[in-house]
Amino acid sequence: MPYHFLEVAVTPSVRAAQAEMGAEQIWLGGHDRPSDRFTESEIGFIAERDSFYMASVSETGWPYVQHRGGKAGFLAVLDEQTLAFPDYRGNRQYISAGNFSTNDRACLFRMDYPRRARLKIYAHVERLTLDEDPALTARLADPSYRGKPERIVKLRLEAFDWNCPQHIVPRYTEAQIDAAVRPLRDRLEQLESENAALRARLSGAEH
Repeated sequence: MPYHFLEVAVTPSVRAAQAEMGAEQIWLGGHDRPSDRFTESEIGFIAERDSFYMASVSETGWPYVQHRGGKAGFLAVLDEQTLAFPDYRGNRQYISAGNFSTNDRACLFRMDYPRRARLKIYAHVERLTLDEDPALTARLADPSYRGKPERIVKLRLEAFDWNCPQHIVPRYTEAQIDAAVRPLRDRLEQLESENAALRARLSGAEH
């Protein structure tokens, strides 16, 4: 049975909070759009991103949010219900790893700051050693990336949802800024070259 994102997210305490704020009627019914399988829209969005935020919960009930990054597309869509990524070595605290050993539930936020878009994903986590699935490890390998993979993380989709753009402040990567200003730089170089040629001609005419 397809789960809508809100069927996972909205608990009795959430309903109580909605009622307290007078918002309960907004979220009653009308949310039967299946969200347990990625469509081409989500697959394309995921392929373009170079990072995400991932939340886990410890056995003591404390949440933890981790940032994961790599080259664009390092989080791969294996099929319409499965994601995977190489778990690169970080500060070696292994907080998320420990949390997932007792509770395999995760929530991911994938951000597109320039277009002010956010994809939220509920998933179940499975952590694999690099030699457990050699074909998958080879598929995710990127020799050109400096990170050292320690494991492979597979994510089985439970539900996803898109957020509204409200309050998402646009931010741009160095590559995006460079692409935006490159036409200006090219034009500036052209004008400087033309000015240099004109100055040379004027100087020759004066002599």
